[in-house]
This record gives sequence, structure tokens and C-alpha cells, in this order.
Amino acid sequence: MTDFAISQSMPARQSSPVLRALRRNRFAWIGIGLLALIVLVAIFAPVIAPYDPLKQNILHRLSPPSSDFWFGTDSYGRDVLSRLLYGARISLSIGFLSVLIAMVVGSALGILAGYIGGVFDQIVMGIVDVMLSFPTLLLGLMVAAMLGASFENLIIAIAITETAPFARVARAPTIAMKRRDFVEAGRSLGYTPLHIMRVHILPNILSDIVVVASLWMASAIRTEASLAFIGLGVLPPTATWGGMIREGFDNILSAWWLVVFPSLAILLTVLALNILGDALRDAIDPKTRSQG
Repeated sequence: MTDFAISQSMPARQSSPVLRALRRNRFAWIGIGLLALIVLVAIFAPVIAPYDPLKQNILHRLSPPSSDFWFGTDSYGRDVLSRLLYGARISLSIGFLSVLIAMVVGSALGILAGYIGGVFDQIVMGIVDVMLSFPTLLLGLMVAAMLGASFENLIIAIAITETAPFARVARAPTIAMKRRDFVEAGRSLGYTPLHIMRVHILPNILSDIVVVASLWMASAIRTEASLAFIGLGVLPPTATWGGMIREGFDNILSAWWLVVFPSLAILLTVLALNILGDALRDAIDPKTRSQG
């Protein structure tokens, strides 16, 4: 049996039905549009920001929102709007990179465990179960405390907390997929396990992994904000949304804007990612598509 025959026996890709389902889902486009706006704002922060986010001006300390400072200033006289725009770059970068690392490592472990099985599967899933037994924030807190507060360490800490869900999601369909006819045909032709996992299994479970990635990116942004709030985030004066909330917490009663605006930024970003993740999950689910 040739590669062409094997590809014909593989299940048909579901990209077209998924796209059609997304087009019918108005909430999906709300999430996509909102997320695209946030990403564009982060990319063009140097152009959009009215002031230097690190420049201090004690004369304008704790100024309320006005025509000069739309979102007010903080306790050092720095413009909150400018820091919010630059903070989006850090928060989104941490969320994206940590989820990307977790997705690659976790999915690879899940596929290997599901395909190889046996003792290796038991060891990997045992480690995964231990990691899943810890709350995400608590596990991230322990790892961040051991590594220290920095941009790179925060990415590693969050990636470690989110590796286990990807391994669990990738393992189950791999176990079912390795018994399919096209995989058996590949084995009979002498293809290596690595080739089968990369060419025949991964493309057929990638959609499930992408859905998990969109949902867990929202969790990564929340975790970053939580760790920054307790002092384990990116070191000041670098602006991050969680760090801005922490800095404004002492003046929350007299300067509400220091906490409200970064909190709204986190809320909108997490909401957009959750809407997109739910829409992708519904679009991939064949039962939901058939009802549509």
C-alpha cells in the first residue's frame, strides 16, 4: 500500500466544517475581533501610547482621569494608559509563550505515552496526575518561588503548570488512533513510530490541542496576573497588568483607576479567549455541528 492509499484511508480533515461552523457562530467573531483588537493595541503600543510608560512626574502623582491623562496616573506620576498598553505586550507574550511551550511538551508526552503504552505510559500519566492534583496557581507559585521573579522564569513556571492538561488531552485520542487501519498500514510498510506519530496521528488530534491551547492561554494570563500581584511576576518598573494591580492596591480607595483599568484589560482578554475557545470546541464537536 502506497502513501497515497494510506492518506485515502485516513479520516478526512475537518477544516471546512469547522470554518463553516465558526461562520455561523456570531459569538466566535466577537471573541476573534476583541482578541485581534487587543493584539493590535499591544503591537502598536509605542505608536498609540501618549507618554513614556516609565517616565515619572511627581507633580502629576495620582491624578484622576482627565483630558491630559485619560486613565489617570499612578503613585509615581506615570501615565496609566501608556503603562496599560505596554503591559499588554508583556502579559500577552507571557501567556502565548508559556502555552506554546506547554502545548509542544505536553502534546509530545501525551502522544508518546498513548502510542508506546505500557510502563512508559504509566510513568508519564502518574506524573501528570500528580501535577493535576495541585491547583494551577499553587503549582505556579511554587515553581516561580524556586526560579525567582523574571520574565523568562515566569514563562517557565506557567508552562510547567499547563503541561499536564495537554498531555492528558493528547493521550486519549492517540490510543484510539493507533488502532486505526491507516496506522496499521503504515506499520506494515515499515514506517518508524516517529513518522507515524508525526504524519498520521498528530494532524488528526491537532484540532483538539488547539482548542485546549486557546482556553489555557486565558488561564496563563490570569496566573501571570496572580503571580505578579503577590510579587513573583516581572520585576518593576516593567509594566504588566498584574503588576499594575499590585502597585495600585495600596491606593484602591482613593485612586480607583489604578486597579479598575488593568482589571478590565485582563477581563476583556480572558473573555475573548474563552469565547474563542468555546466556539472552536463547538465547531470541532461533530454533535454540535450536526445540530447546527
